[in-house]
Amino acid sequence: MKELTQRSRMKAVRRSQLVRAASRLFAERGFRAVSMEDLAAEAGVSGPAVYRHFASKEALLADLLIDVSQQLLDGGSQRASAASPFESLRLLIAFHTEFALRDSELIRIQDHDFANLALDDARAVSRLQRAYLEVWVDVLRQIDATLTESAARTKIQAVFGLLNSTPHSASHRDIETTRSILETMALDALGVQPFVENYSDR
Repeated sequence: MKELTQRSRMKAVRRSQLVRAASRLFAERGFRAVSMEDLAAEAGVSGPAVYRHFASKEALLADLLIDVSQQLLDGGSQRASAASPFESLRLLIAFHTEFALRDSELIRIQDHDFANLALDDARAVSRLQRAYLEVWVDVLRQIDATLTESAARTKIQAVFGLLNSTPHSASHRDIETTRSILETMALDALGVQPFVENYSDR
């Protein structure tokens, strides 16, 4: 049993190494420019070892994008359950800002290589990302009941565009200043400040 547990642990470590290697290489070179041999070398494993964890390069790409989309949905759903919709929104913005600053490689991969997913995998990623968007829509419309669902989605998609631009535009030399600027701009873009001030006056 102990040997089996150790083997399972090592398998998980190898898989994690491959995922991290894929994230780096896909972000730097693009999906099509990276071979399975490149991934093995980057992860420090043998070529055949890659295929013990992933049937193909496409499967590895799917694992990356489905996993991060699920993490966003789970994290967003958790933060949306705060005591007030204003606190939920603040937590959602902080959560997505942290993701954009920490996982810029995954944002680049999503931008450049989503089209390389198999159809079923692309649908799975899109479904998770739509669900994450709807978490934000629900919170925003609790704050401003005059917003239609369409208008709320438009505002939130614009904020995602702002925050997800960090791999291309943000300075990572002063992370805290960058974080503060992005979070303030996101709140401004959503236009909730008057509602927050009115709520605070009650």
